[in-house]
Amino acid sequence: MLELREKLEAREFDGDEVEATLEALLQDGLLSEARFVETFVGSYTRRGHGPVWLRAELERRGISGEVISDALAKADVDWEAAAEAVRVKRFGPEVPTDFKERVRQARFLQYRGFKKGTGP
Repeated sequence: MLELREKLEAREFDGDEVEATLEALLQDGLLSEARFVETFVGSYTRRGHGPVWLRAELERRGISGEVISDALAKADVDWEAAAEAVRVKRFGPEVPTDFKERVRQARFLQYRGFKKGTGP
């Protein structure tokens, strides 16, 4: 909702009018933070992003930590399997043997929002 508010205000709509419109959309069920978060998590999980990245991106968009935690818990994703799938897609099925390559792949997975023993 923060993102939509910012976009409307950037177009120089009156602040009171923006608030009234957003409130009406919420009451009519046409705007739902929970629905947005659920869709966002599903979409970006399929694109290969992990829970750390998802949490940071949703917080940046003004979503509360409790809503994010609920959405990640409901996502029913095996984060370790997802991280392995992302690693295999990027680097191939061979597990790295030298330290330098393991660090490089670990850094890539961290960038994508995964961590060791990754989970919400």
